[in-house]
Amino acid sequence: MEILDVIDDNDKVIGKAPRQEVYAKSLHHRIVHILIFNDKGEMALQLRSNKCSFCPHHWSTAVGGHVQSGESYEQAALREYEEELGTKTKIEFFSKDDYQNTGTPRKFVVSFKTKFNGPFNHDLEVVDKVEFFTIKKIKQMVDKGEKFHPELLFLLKKYFF
Repeated sequence: MEILDVIDDNDKVIGKAPRQEVYAKSLHHRIVHILIFNDKGEMALQLRSNKCSFCPHHWSTAVGGHVQSGESYEQAALREYEEELGTKTKIEFFSKDDYQNTGTPRKFVVSFKTKFNGPFNHDLEVVDKVEFFTIKKIKQMVDKGEKFHPELLFLLKKYFF
């Protein structure tokens, strides 16, 4: 069972709860993402597996997930990186956003960035594939109506489009 920290408006921990309870009660919590770029400046995206409970078969950031209780944002990002893509590299802070989408709890979304050309040894249970795209190509995919995870769309529109 995944236990998450519940946070206040200042990102201070005020409690903890199982992930299911966090979503059932719409409690404010923490999420991480890693934006991976190759030497050509292309961004890696993962295609989420159909086995994912949220946004199956949607394009997402190369790495993303919940910050578990007691973890720092960076610890969570590196853990997710290794779990999802079977590797890790040095990451650096990119952004911190207070985020809420219709029907989901409010979250602090902290994103990191890194440069890595691959290869990836992704977890086939949660990731169908990982591919690099130019930002222009990603914008075309969005405009064509391909399925994108809402947090990725938020980051793309705020920082790249």
